[in-house]
Amino acid sequence: MKRTLCLFLSLLMALPAFSALAENVEDSLIVGIYSTHTTEIRPLNPQERDIVSIYGMVYESLVTVDDNGLPQPLLAENWTESDNGKTWTFTLRENVTFSDGTPLTAADVVASCKYLLDLAHNNEDENTQGFYRSLQYMVDDISARDDRTVVIKAGRSYYGILYALTFPIVPAAQVDTPNPLGTGPYIISAFEPANYLWLKVNDHWWQTKPQVKEIMVSLFSSNKDLITAYEYGRVDTAFTRSVAASQYKSGNSSLAITYNTRQLETLLLNNTSYPLDDVNVRKAIRAAIDANLISQKVYMGMTVDADTPIASTSWLYYDQSGEFKYNLELAQQLLADDGWSDLDGDGVLDKAVGTDKVKHLYLHLLVYEDSENDVRYETANMIADMLGALKISVTVDIVTYDEEKTKLEADKFDMALASFQMDVTPDAGFLLMKGNQGNYCRYVSSEMTSLFETLRKCYNRDDFAYAQQAIQQQFANDVPFICLFYRAGAILTRKMYTTVRDIREFELLRGIESFGRQ
Repeated sequence: MKRTLCLFLSLLMALPAFSALAENVEDSLIVGIYSTHTTEIRPLNPQERDIVSIYGMVYESLVTVDDNGLPQPLLAENWTESDNGKTWTFTLRENVTFSDGTPLTAADVVASCKYLLDLAHNNEDENTQGFYRSLQYMVDDISARDDRTVVIKAGRSYYGILYALTFPIVPAAQVDTPNPLGTGPYIISAFEPANYLWLKVNDHWWQTKPQVKEIMVSLFSSNKDLITAYEYGRVDTAFTRSVAASQYKSGNSSLAITYNTRQLETLLLNNTSYPLDDVNVRKAIRAAIDANLISQKVYMGMTVDADTPIASTSWLYYDQSGEFKYNLELAQQLLADDGWSDLDGDGVLDKAVGTDKVKHLYLHLLVYEDSENDVRYETANMIADMLGALKISVTVDIVTYDEEKTKLEADKFDMALASFQMDVTPDAGFLLMKGNQGNYCRYVSSEMTSLFETLRKCYNRDDFAYAQQAIQQQFANDVPFICLFYRAGAILTRKMYTTVRDIREFELLRGIESFGRQ
């Protein structure tokens, strides 16, 4: 095996630039990803986003999410709920084994889940609670009724729990050891940190063996090096979120496939700060910002529309695009109706307050420095110009990430550009419910809180979707903050390896295991 691996790696480094017609993958694929922090194979506690996509080829979960965004059985062949959604019972598939031939049992599912719960509960800092930390809000208890039956006592009577059960399952005895066994289509045959990962087919996989027998994953320390390797043909496929990837278009020799991320870009508005405590002012700002122009000019189109925290590509999306459409005339009318005008002719709107006071529409916009790129700074300047056309004077204040976070927590800001990594479970309550950790805008709405309380009692799909629609309607009415868009990434590839419709972050190799099947 060592001789074969050395030969494969030599070929990887020696490949010349080439230009061939885009073709279907055959029996191997060379993938390039950005990775600098992964020193051990720890699927239950991954340290980098693209490594999660690699783990997804080795480790499987109880539940998966299909092309429509709906939970479907994977290692569980079915499930039932009882006690009004408080108890969920999962039956495991028969004859599923780990890659060494050892049978998968309910005890392995329980041990994997409890490891993640312990990780989340035993760390106060959210940054050390692990990638699957939201599981702590979903699962109160988990147990094995027998070898094939898992019983979960839910923290909420909640359809959303199914999304949270997409964590990897490893053997009970290996939850805290490097490179545990998996049940997935591939095994990790070799790993050299900061250099490469080598995946080979799992001969014990419970489904039909993949056509692609080997996946070589080359690890790069910068996006620049990754893109260069792709340009010179040293990798077949590159995963990147760099806006520089926008220069690559699908053609005869290469494909550029956009994938969805969970990173929501927002303009936060302080709902307690004058004049942003006025919903008409917030609506005017929303109408004056052309998110599509920002997307095209700054992010080079590598975004996904999002009027609310639900992306436009989601099955839960409720189309209210008319409410969020760029409309400078509407913005001007909203402010005029609210009593704003340029009283002194200096190009900035004013408003008489009482008998002897005049307020001016001066706002500060926080933006934090980004060492990798300046897209947020460019975005801040575009927003300042757009609001300037509305006669709102905006000063852009550049701060560090920690300084911005401190100001948000201390309620010392007018507006701020900020991004949020949304969870696999579609629930934005942490941003919109009173007193919640991510509600930096100090938005308070009894109606919105009630809607989220209702959402978290919906344990069937239709009720869950209906509650999400009502939340989006309330968001449009109140404008607690402005959703600009979700970031998108790019898969650059010379070999087509998947036919799935919804390629998304953390699952970038999804579909390779079944590619080419008849």
